Order: sequence, then C-alpha cells, then structure tokens
Amino acid sequence: MTARPLAVMAYTVLEQASQDLEGTLDRVAAIGFRGIETYGLVEQYGPRRVREAVAGAGLEITSAHTPFPAGKEAERLLDDAAELGASILVWSMEREEFDSPDAISAGLRRVNEAAELAAGRGMTIAYHNHFAEFSQRFDGVQAYDLLRAQLDDRVVFELDAYWAQMGGADAAEVLQRLGDRVRLVHIKDGPAVSYEDDIMVPIGEGRIDWTRTLTAPSGLRWHIVELERLNVETFEALRRSYAYLVGGGLSLGAVR
Repeated sequence: MTARPLAVMAYTVLEQASQDLEGTLDRVAAIGFRGIETYGLVEQYGPRRVREAVAGAGLEITSAHTPFPAGKEAERLLDDAAELGASILVWSMEREEFDSPDAISAGLRRVNEAAELAAGRGMTIAYHNHFAEFSQRFDGVQAYDLLRAQLDDRVVFELDAYWAQMGGADAAEVLQRLGDRVRLVHIKDGPAVSYEDDIMVPIGEGRIDWTRTLTAPSGLRWHIVELERLNVETFEALRRSYAYLVGGGLSLGAVR
C-alpha cells in the first residue's frame, strides 16, 4: 500500500474562503493538508489571485473543479485554467443524462469535445461521478461502464467513493477496475443513506471502509477530502479527518 498526499476540495471551505481567501487556505495548510482542488474560487477572485493564494499558503493545486470546457465557453474556461495553473479539469454529467443509453451518449459528446480542446492546451479532463452512474443499469450493464466505453481515451477519473457506494458499487473494486486511469479520489463519510439529505461526518466516523478503499491497487495521485452538510464545525471536521487519514498511514500530510 502506498499512501497518497492529502488535499481538500474547496467546496468544503467555500463559505469561509468567500470571506477570506488567503486566511482560509492558510488554515487548511496549517492542519497539514498538502493540496487544494479549486471550486468556486476562480469565479469570485479570478485565477491569478487564487493561484497566488494557494502558493502563498504552501499548497499545491491538485485539479480544478470546473465545467467541461466545451461549446461557447470552452476557451474562457481553458484560459482561466491556464492562468490558475491547473492541469486537470474535473466535472460531471447531470443525473438525468443517465436515464438511458442514448442520453449517456449525448452527454458524452461534450465531455469528449472538452478532452480534445483541453489536450490542445496540455490539460487533461477528469470525470467525477455521483450515484446515478452506478445505480442505473441497462440490459445488465452499469451506466458507468457504458460511460467508460465511450469516453475519449485521454479522459481520466476522479472517483467519488462515497457516491459510488450510494449507487450500490464497491469503491475499492471500482478503483482497481479503473487502474492507472483513476488519478483522484473524493473522500467523504457519513451514513450513506440519502444523496440529498445525508449529513457528513469527519472521515473515519461514518460507514465507509477507508482502509480497504484507499489500499486498493490503483493509479491514484491524490486523496481529496470533501465534507458538506456538516453538524461539526468545518475546521474541526477537517482536523479529525486529517488525524484519521494521516495518523492511520492511509494518506500523506505535510512534513513538519
């Protein structure tokens, strides 16, 4: 088992960062996290300030959670990513796009367009799942497998292990199946009951077997904590999550 460096998905601290970008990133780094996946920050502050704030906190940008750069907004999104310094751009298809095989194929056209355009800029598209990719089946074939079969070969994966389990999948098995093509994993924890209503808990205090999941053979480069709808103060939840993952040897924190 090889531990991977630990990061935070910016959605977790978006409310705090919207009030104080630099101070929030400093607090993330002070816990020991090594990276940040951006979300919602570029829209508020612009890519240059976000890049400088991340570097100033001593963090790395793991990836940018941003809409697929396809259609009329493609060049603007790619320009922002370039100025931000993000090489991996992550987004999802909508839940209704998994209602039928034809809907999946139609949705994938913009993902594959994004992969082509991103490659021209030296960037990579990553696909992030929710639960419908795993809960929907057509003639016995999982929607996620239909998606994988039609994706441009240059697209990599960010597995949200929590939502995969919510959809009935075994996240450890999915990581192994994706092999080197999976680069990032979202780590969240909770009761794993309801996509809309689950209240998250610090990592290790919910139902997910993170030891089994994170030790599965795969091509992961980063572990990324994402916590939402918490009943615990955000930074307390991040501290407890860090202690569980790094203290347990599953992830790598900052070298002190």
